[in-house]
Amino acid sequence: MPARHDGGALRGGAPRVVWCTGDHDPRTVSARSVAADLIKEDRAPHLVWHPGTGEVVQLLPVTRAARLLGGRVGREGRVCVQILVIGQARAPFTGALLDGLDAIVQWLDSWGVARRWPAGPPLPSPQSYHARRSRKDWARGGHYGASQVPVVDRPDPGAIDVRRITGPDTPVAPIPKPRAPLADDAPSRLLPRPPRSPDPVRPPQGEPPSPGRPLHPAHEPVPVGQTAMSN
Repeated sequence: MPARHDGGALRGGAPRVVWCTGDHDPRTVSARSVAADLIKEDRAPHLVWHPGTGEVVQLLPVTRAARLLGGRVGREGRVCVQILVIGQARAPFTGALLDGLDAIVQWLDSWGVARRWPAGPPLPSPQSYHARRSRKDWARGGHYGASQVPVVDRPDPGAIDVRRITGPDTPVAPIPKPRAPLADDAPSRLLPRPPRSPDPVRPPQGEPPSPGRPLHPAHEPVPVGQTAMSN
């Protein structure tokens, strides 16, 4: 089921795949019906996969960018495979049957997508709206949830078990902490620390300063030719 339009030429970089979900009940829809809707909406991914039935529909060649993520970020990478899994972010799809997954992951292997999750496991929804979406993690390539893609405001695929996708030996980084939203009264930038004022000069003990009197008066000059006074 080919889509009419793709997202353009790929721009190069580390190969990667992005796992996405919509808001589809896998008990009532098929991969083919969801793929047809995405084509009508001009939001075609590369693959639509139904993990309960094993049905896979390819809409675009992997050598061209897909349109599900939108913007230029979907063009980053020698490949940037976008997979729409029939499921919902609030019910991670790895908690059920994953029919056809092995064939998909082996296909990704053939395109050089490393079996790693540089950003760690995706956060659950709705905390995933505040995921870090680090450019540094994205540049490494590998597997990502849609909620971990820079500049993309999506909560999916939820708290999936990444080792069920890339294998039990997959190194897993700690679950990232969501970034805290700024309060309305929080400063928009860090202000420089004000310079420290010099410590005041303290008068000698037992001699409090008097108004108008210098703290350390200079010695009075001795007139030329004058000697010490005699009795």
